[in-house]
Amino acid sequence: MTTRANPYLDDDLLALAEMAGAFATERIAPGFVERDASRVLDRELAVQMGELGLIAPELPEQYGGQGASKVAAGVIHEQVAAADLSISYINLLGSLNAQILAEHGDPDVVAPWLRGLTAGQVICSLGLTEPRGGSDAANLALRITRDGDDYVLDGEKTSISAADQAEICVVFGRTGGSGARGITAVLVPMGLPGITTTRFDCHGQRAIGRGSIFFDSVRVPVSHRLGDEGGGFVQVMQGFDFSRALIGLQVLAVARAALDDAWSYSTERTAFGQPLSAFQGISHRLAELDTQVEAARLLCYQALWAADRGLPHTAEAAMCKWWAPKLAYDVVHECLLVHGHGGYDRGVIEQRLRDVLGFQIGDGTAQIMKTVIARDRVGRAAVPA
Repeated sequence: MTTRANPYLDDDLLALAEMAGAFATERIAPGFVERDASRVLDRELAVQMGELGLIAPELPEQYGGQGASKVAAGVIHEQVAAADLSISYINLLGSLNAQILAEHGDPDVVAPWLRGLTAGQVICSLGLTEPRGGSDAANLALRITRDGDDYVLDGEKTSISAADQAEICVVFGRTGGSGARGITAVLVPMGLPGITTTRFDCHGQRAIGRGSIFFDSVRVPVSHRLGDEGGGFVQVMQGFDFSRALIGLQVLAVARAALDDAWSYSTERTAFGQPLSAFQGISHRLAELDTQVEAARLLCYQALWAADRGLPHTAEAAMCKWWAPKLAYDVVHECLLVHGHGGYDRGVIEQRLRDVLGFQIGDGTAQIMKTVIARDRVGRAAVPA
């Protein structure tokens, strides 16, 4: 994917984009459709990304990262997602969960896992959503009960990305109380006794997959707790500001790839003796969509730039999360129509449409994001729900 003018990217970041883009084009893109059909992620690609430093580069070097900026993580994320959104989940889950582990975990416990994660040998899922509550993240039912030096987990997590492929999972559950104050996070190795998983037959993002994780009296050492008991909700909300901006870049990269293909096709396909691009009904609409994608992309980079400087960016991150997935779906949809029946046939274009749709559901709906923005502007008391 070509990197367009961007005030947030210096020469080093542009060089990083070129390197990541070359890898994505040569190694990831060729298997895009096949991985969707087989629902096999290809873990070797993850290892190769790890060798190039493309997973969670913002982590400190002691954990296998590069000590890079969050903007750098966004640059890589764009390039990988343009080639295959499912593969880019390795980057998304890596950055989101690595941040939680590095900031809140016992270094002796989390360090080996983090080094495996940045090396592409470990995938970490996020166990937050439950059957009775998706967006209402503080309303969790999974129980985490203290028993001596262990915590015992009982309950279910659902719609979890990489549920049946992850080596570890950051699990959020209730240790006591009600609402957000009773939520605790623990690091759970997925090979422990009492854990079973299922996999859904989802519309898109089929290589990474989603499913349920069941915990039946699963014992986890207390040393695996992440942060303070009862402090898990705050941890995950902070991490989501980062991941929401990454998700924006993730889906917009797919939209950009679709636009590039549509622009090219519109100059090659003729109708009534002229290329499609000569008809304003085609070229003007593509120009409108191109404008909106570039604007949304800059908003995502603004949020990451602010995060790197410790500046407030919760509202901007929420803007990225509600706007970019909807825009990306609309863009890919219209690009598919430009290609006519060839776009509707099974292949790269229709797969892009299926892949981006899921982000209008997962990781926070548009309605929740708009509530976050409204509360940032006028306060929680004025927007209680």
